[in-house]
Amino acid sequence: MGSKNKLKRFKENETFANVFQPRREELTEGNYSLKGNWRKKFFKNDNPVVLELGCGKGEYTVGLAKRYPNKNFIGVDIKGARFWRGAKTALEDNIPNAAFIRTQIELLEYVFEENEVDEIWITFPDPQIKYKRTKHRLTNLQFLERYRKVLKPNGLMHLKTDSEFMHGYTLGLLHGKGYEVLYANHNVYKLEGSPEEVTEIQTFYENQYLEKDKAITYIRFKIN
Repeated sequence: MGSKNKLKRFKENETFANVFQPRREELTEGNYSLKGNWRKKFFKNDNPVVLELGCGKGEYTVGLAKRYPNKNFIGVDIKGARFWRGAKTALEDNIPNAAFIRTQIELLEYVFEENEVDEIWITFPDPQIKYKRTKHRLTNLQFLERYRKVLKPNGLMHLKTDSEFMHGYTLGLLHGKGYEVLYANHNVYKLEGSPEEVTEIQTFYENQYLEKDKAITYIRFKIN
């Protein structure tokens, strides 16, 4: 993507009512007004809050919001030029239960209050296969602890990935810690019983993986 195009999208994001771009200092100093108030101040309802972490172009955030109008969805990504497409689509298609926030996932506990989130989706994250990149895997123990802080008790986690490594790494970690694995499928398009929300919503990159006949995996779990 050209730099001019990126700048255009950054500028347009600033005009979108469903996009939030707090400064890091605003979050870490504890001054973020939406923390604990996403339902009340933005969505203006009492519906469940669901996050998509590393939301990319926002296809899953928007797709889930269309599918579940009685839930609130927030896509989280540091790259605003990517989720510009999802935010714009949500506005154009009048999807009021989809929003996007530009921030690092490491700052999640500064954006959301304890027990404010009902579910978290992680879709096609970078598996960070090299050992020295373990700390960047979005399902490592440090990240899971961050998620646990903002999730409600018995809140659901979802991992959808094309990486057999990420799938296996996460399952092994969950079993090792005694966390509850509710459902696991190592090829959602070939094996029966896959949840519809997993197979009916597809991202841009997922379609490319499917064209190459690459297996897509999914895990649903709890981290109480």
